[in-house]
Amino acid sequence: MAAPSVQKILVVGGNGFIGSAICRAALAKGMQVTSVSSSGRPYTTPKGHSPQWTSRVTWLKGSAKNPSSFSDALCEAHGVVHTLGTLFEDGKYKQALKDGDIPKVVGTALNSVFSSQNPLLERGGEGSYDEVNRDSALRVCEAFIASGKGKQYSSPRPFVYISAEDVFRPFIPARYIETKREAEEGIRALLSPGQYRGVFVRPSLVYHAHYRPLTTPAAAALDLSATLHRKIPQGIPTPSYILRQLGSILSSHSSLPVDGRMQDDALGSPLESVANAMTIPPIHVDHVAEATAIALEDASISGVIGVRRMRELIGWWPESESHPSGHRKTTEYS
Repeated sequence: MAAPSVQKILVVGGNGFIGSAICRAALAKGMQVTSVSSSGRPYTTPKGHSPQWTSRVTWLKGSAKNPSSFSDALCEAHGVVHTLGTLFEDGKYKQALKDGDIPKVVGTALNSVFSSQNPLLERGGEGSYDEVNRDSALRVCEAFIASGKGKQYSSPRPFVYISAEDVFRPFIPARYIETKREAEEGIRALLSPGQYRGVFVRPSLVYHAHYRPLTTPAAAALDLSATLHRKIPQGIPTPSYILRQLGSILSSHSSLPVDGRMQDDALGSPLESVANAMTIPPIHVDHVAEATAIALEDASISGVIGVRRMRELIGWWPESESHPSGHRKTTEYS
């Protein structure tokens, strides 16, 4: 197997749900992988086992808030993948998802949504959306750039940020997706074209039947919705179209950040987010990881990678859609 153009990568949060899948996919492409996390421990399955592939990853302890804690790894890395993120500012939901504890997940969601509507609460504290989703990525990106000063690379060093599609509002506070977009804008501003390339992977609902069993029913429902929307003949108003029209009436919106923060109406009405969820299919965590690994090694890939683009990169095509070349998909993924 030929050596990949990006031979050494650093995955921030590599022992997490998405991060571990990316580590595994990168190893399959012949890359040398280092993971950094707050614990520094290897990835383990929900049953507490470390798969065999984990022995091929270097596991480091470090803090994304203080990238100097893993500066040597940054210096050696040809590319970085930043996977840290939180759906709720109360991080207890992650363990609840692993355990399949529906009441706890719902309780966390309700508490987070109502808390986010309190104008007296300050943003940016420990574990906040601002800190986890945005600031940690910007600090790591700055350190990654600094590690390359005075060095020559055969191709632009990729910085891959795991962002998200806007499909979760109003069930998830708007600040979740706002900080994701602010991070994207901040990374774009930091990276110098020609020396670095920014890649922003935007998955929708990421599911796994065994590791995140609570995501399976939601994924099945959303996939069915997306399929039905594709099959509705042109000219017939779809439910998502009606929601978008209502959303545009209820809110004016701008896509530009102000003073480093998204404007309150920048994302539009939550109805638009619901419409996105109805039309953008969910995606398996392994497919996110495979598309990310492809983006790492392909120097021509930069910018936003949504779900459709991820499917294109991995060669997956819905039955009702054709590849731009005219070919149908030939492989099914579970």
